[in-house]
Amino acid sequence: MARLLIHVEGQTEEDFVNAVLRGHLIAAGYESVSARIIGNARLRRLRGGIRPWPTVRKDIINHLRQDVGAVATTMVDYYGLPKTGDGAWPGRDRAIALQGENKALHVEEALLEDFKCQTVGGVNSSRFVPFVVMHEFEGLLFSDCQAFAAGIGRPDLENAFRRIRSDFESPEHINDSPVTCPARRIEDLVPEYEKPLFGILAILEIGLEPIRAECRHFDQWLKSLEAAVR
Repeated sequence: MARLLIHVEGQTEEDFVNAVLRGHLIAAGYESVSARIIGNARLRRLRGGIRPWPTVRKDIINHLRQDVGAVATTMVDYYGLPKTGDGAWPGRDRAIALQGENKALHVEEALLEDFKCQTVGGVNSSRFVPFVVMHEFEGLLFSDCQAFAAGIGRPDLENAFRRIRSDFESPEHINDSPVTCPARRIEDLVPEYEKPLFGILAILEIGLEPIRAECRHFDQWLKSLEAAVR
């Protein structure tokens, strides 16, 4: 049985892994599922608080070399990934010109290709399953607007959340402008919104199946992880 390590952006994603994904993926066949935070909480409000890709890649490679029975994946927001400089994540700069989930797919393909180049003759690249959330974690919360509103104790906001959701093909299409990204839209309605607290309360109320039904890219990631353990 394989062990799964999910390299996540922050505390909310870590809680999501521990409270929601772990049980599902262990039932799918993994021996263990754990999360490792790769973001920099001090820079979270500035965006781009994620660690440089070369640093994250080194961490993933070292883990897979040390644990030959492991599979590694990522769960990071497309919106916050650095585009340029030494800390840039492969594919992020060119993904801007693409549409919808193709943005995330392009970055994931670039990450895997870069990973392969760095592990020639070493770690089997099939043990690395990159995943980029479109556009950010908060987008997933719009998978069930009633549960989202109830989870954060604001049932009065259900219709407001529905209006946002109805403007897009899926929750993953809610765009990534600094003033219209999912988190900003939520903060405009809930000024006291705190991602680690409100995010996990909402996601626990929503559950995994509505997210899989509404978010095709997210669902494909889980299917890839489920297939990797078989």
